[in-house]
Order: sequence, then structure tokens, then C-alpha cells
Amino acid sequence: MVTREQVPPVTDKGCSVSQNSNIVILSGFCDVHVHFREPGFSYKETMISGSQAAARGGYTAVCAMPNLNPVPDSVSALEAEEALIRAAGGLVDIYPYGALTVGEKGETAADLNGLAERVIAFSDDGKGVQSESMMRDLMEECRKLRKIIAAHCEDNSLLHGGYIHDGSYCRAHGHRGICSESEWGPIKRDLRLAAETGCAYHVCHISCRESVELIRKAKREGVDVTCETAPHYLLLDENDLMEEGRFRMNPPIRSREDREALVEGLLDGTIDMIATDHAPHSAAEKAGGLAGSAFGVVGLECAFPVLYTGLVRTGIMTLDQLVAKMTTAPRQRFGIPLAEGDETVWDLAAEVVVDPAEFLSMGKATPFAGRRVFGRCLMTRHAGRTVYAAQEQG
Repeated sequence: MVTREQVPPVTDKGCSVSQNSNIVILSGFCDVHVHFREPGFSYKETMISGSQAAARGGYTAVCAMPNLNPVPDSVSALEAEEALIRAAGGLVDIYPYGALTVGEKGETAADLNGLAERVIAFSDDGKGVQSESMMRDLMEECRKLRKIIAAHCEDNSLLHGGYIHDGSYCRAHGHRGICSESEWGPIKRDLRLAAETGCAYHVCHISCRESVELIRKAKREGVDVTCETAPHYLLLDENDLMEEGRFRMNPPIRSREDREALVEGLLDGTIDMIATDHAPHSAAEKAGGLAGSAFGVVGLECAFPVLYTGLVRTGIMTLDQLVAKMTTAPRQRFGIPLAEGDETVWDLAAEVVVDPAEFLSMGKATPFAGRRVFGRCLMTRHAGRTVYAAQEQG
């Protein structure tokens, strides 16, 4: 096992390399989009198991989405989540989102004023705000409160029961598709509203080329917008689909052209950060194939190795650039500090197979299962305390 003293300090770029060039120490990663499922759904994940998974993946800070029971749409509802966060013991910093609307139903604004000082941002993730007038009102209020809206952009009228990308795989295998416009249509609307209201706007998990171009154009025009995408959208497309529930997520993996546009957007700065959208479910909920499984896959424990292997080792981007997308950019946008002693140590020469059976998360469904990648987390430290240490390999 490598010790902390065997690696040099992290540089301003968040990355340093040891003398043998295989062991690196990086600033602790930050994921602004995870689902830790408590309160309400502890059979899928808990604050403790989610924190353990995050630490094993090199993360020291995460932002937990509000599709819970109770939904944190008021201070009293949020208190239940806050108690569970405290009970998790601080393995990683967990920042809760507040819901935008009561019950995430899109009909009545949540207690934004009461929640503002206790949440990292506001979101109805898992559900798109369908009403333009409601979204305008929410943006105006969040601008006054100086809080970010992190939007799940999805037009329900365009879904038609779809569950994978409306593309060649969908048609060849008789599935129902989700069109790209169901994502980029609401983004186009919201970018106009953000320009009009001055709200700080963040787009969750973009998956298609039209979304990239709309956000690129809005940034040129001075709109206060950032966005994220996830590892599976950068590294997979519909040609990688299998008839298994671990390939069902929302938004879906789309076409090769969409994937290429996302990579281009990542490189030119249109896409600010990478988030996992870590969304654990029970084995039974993911056992229904593409058509019958719950939406969502896990990603905290394999995100860095798959991205390092697929983007850095292939020469698409540098290690410093990847670390910036996983650490610097999300912290800067959401105002999340990097605690002294927040760092993660990796052996970049270690070749491993993504094995969900080894995950500390209660969720095991990942489209990267069985993939051979480079990068093994040796240690993660949060605020100077070791919160994960790999076991010696015999």
C-alpha cells in the first residue's frame, strides 16, 4: 500500500506525479449530481453506503439530488435528510439540493427562501418543469436568492413511453424511443428565460448534440449557464447497447454523432464538468431488461478509471484537463470548498476490470461492467483523514 509520504504535494492544477510516474495524487473529486436515496429509499442506497462508494472512487464532495421521501421542499422536510447526512459520519461532504417545487410536481414553488441557506442549489431532478411561467417565476426567485437552478430538462409531451434513444438500435430491436428534442427543447426554453431573468442556470446530464450547440451559443451571448455530462454519454453510444437493465438511464445513451459532439463540447469548454448521475436501484429493479427496468445506473466507483482510460490514455485530453472537469469546475460553479487534505491517490498503471461485485455502493448496475480499464484508487483522504484505503493485492 502506498503511503501519503511517497507522493508529492498536489500542484495548483490539482495533479502531481510521483517519481515512477505511475502513482499520482489528485485533489479530491467533486460530483454535483448523485442520488443517495435517503430518506425514503434506503433499500437502494444509504448516506453511508453512498459515501463509502464516493470515497472509493476518489470523491470528497458530492451534491445529493432531492427526489426523496419526503421531498426536501421545506425546511422541516429537509431536516430529515440533514440528520441522515450527519449520521453518515463525514466520510465525504454531502451537500443537499432543495426541490424547486412542492413534491417535485411542478405546480407550486417550494419554500425557496426558507431553504436557500441550507441547500447547495435547487432542482427537481428526475422531473422537468413543464410550465414556462412556473420556470420563469422560479428563476426570478432564485436570482434574488443568488442560488443556482440545476435543471433536469425533459418535455413529457415528447416521451411517448420511450426508454432508450430513438435511433437505429431502437428501431432494429422494436423498442420505444426517446427523441432528442425532449431534452434540447426545454433547454432552449430555459436558456431564453435565464437570459431574461439573469438566473444562474445549470443543465444536468446533457446527452445530445443539439444541447451542446444551444449551450455553446448561449455562453457566447453571455447567459449565466453551465452544464454537465456523465461518463456513459462521453464513452458509449447506441452501438454499445445490450438488452440489459444496466443500459437503461435517463436521458439515454444516444448516437455516435451525439457522443462525438459531447466530447467536442467537453474540450472546447461548452461542457463545464463531468458528473456521474450516480443512481442506484435494487437488483430486482434493474432485472427487467431495457424495457422493464428502472432508469438509472451507478458511477462513482468507476468514473475516473473509465474516463482516464477512454479520454486521457487515448490522447483526447490531458490528465490535468480531466481533473479540472471532475474537481475544479464543479467546485467553482457551486461554491464548494476543497478542504485542506482532500486528496486521492491512484496507480495509473494498474489494469483492472470493472467488477460491480466489488462496489461499496448498494447499486451494482453499470454499463461499464466487465470493461478493462487503467487506474486503481489506493487512498482517499478527506480533511486530512483517510476515508478509503485499498486492500493489499496478493
